[in-house]
Amino acid sequence: MWREIDIIVHSAATTTLDDWYDTALAINTYGAKHVAEFATRCVNIKMLLHVSTAYVCGENSGVIPEKAFRMGETISGSRKPDVNEEKFLSEELIGELREKNASEEEITIALKNLGLQRARLHGWPNTYTWTKTMGEMMMRHHLNWNVSLAVVRPTIITSTYSEPFAGWFDGFPFRTIDNVTINYGRGKINSFIGDPDTILDLIPADMVVNAMIVAMIVHANRPSYMIYHVGSSMSNPLRYADFQSFILNYFTDNPLANEDGKPVKVGKLILVDGMESLRKHLTQHYTLRSKVCPIDSNCRSHINISCAI
Repeated sequence: MWREIDIIVHSAATTTLDDWYDTALAINTYGAKHVAEFATRCVNIKMLLHVSTAYVCGENSGVIPEKAFRMGETISGSRKPDVNEEKFLSEELIGELREKNASEEEITIALKNLGLQRARLHGWPNTYTWTKTMGEMMMRHHLNWNVSLAVVRPTIITSTYSEPFAGWFDGFPFRTIDNVTINYGRGKINSFIGDPDTILDLIPADMVVNAMIVAMIVHANRPSYMIYHVGSSMSNPLRYADFQSFILNYFTDNPLANEDGKPVKVGKLILVDGMESLRKHLTQHYTLRSKVCPIDSNCRSHINISCAI
């Protein structure tokens, strides 16, 4: 393979925001390192394309520069992290838990918490964005500087705009905003956490692929290191309030069918933008339910609120 391959596209990742820390490190961080080392061995390599995420930039607002992270750089300005030390911490924790005969549930909770703690220590909101950031660092650090590297950072990837047809997506369960949209149409979600004026930066999957193809053509055989954000918020911003209106109009005109084959009637998606609106929403919901279902009866009520992406 190393004699024949000329272009490498690296898009493998675990996208779970709070995955086990050792798993996220192995795939998102050390996976990038291994690909870079392999690319360096390839004698006919023209360029390496690495798919990252726009959210490696953390929770900064405003215009985000297409800037690379130096090895050991943090958003919070805390002590320079050592990637190998992060791996050691996760392995050490696993060893301690195994010695104590911890259950799988206890191990899961501990490793998820460790990832979130390490991410927030250095300025990132979750394990996914933190380990993807370290993956970018490892990619550049371990790649021969004569090999062209392009890093594509998409925002929230959604179903396609036109290719292979409008609205196509692959895999189940549905992911990111498509999951919210479909479950709203099914009547499974009636609330969404978010400010009506907040911008949802969505980008169709086929547009991301097109950007990747262009980057490969531009940078093949041209030693360089470039980062490209692939999003929509600068030229075509979508507010939560707009999303709220669009999906209401769509599923009113094109209702999905429930288990009985009858059309699902949807109401306006409730946007919960703070504790005050959450309390108001819960009060209204349970007041209504108590009128329909007496509190001393055996019936059960529930409420579905979807968390923001």
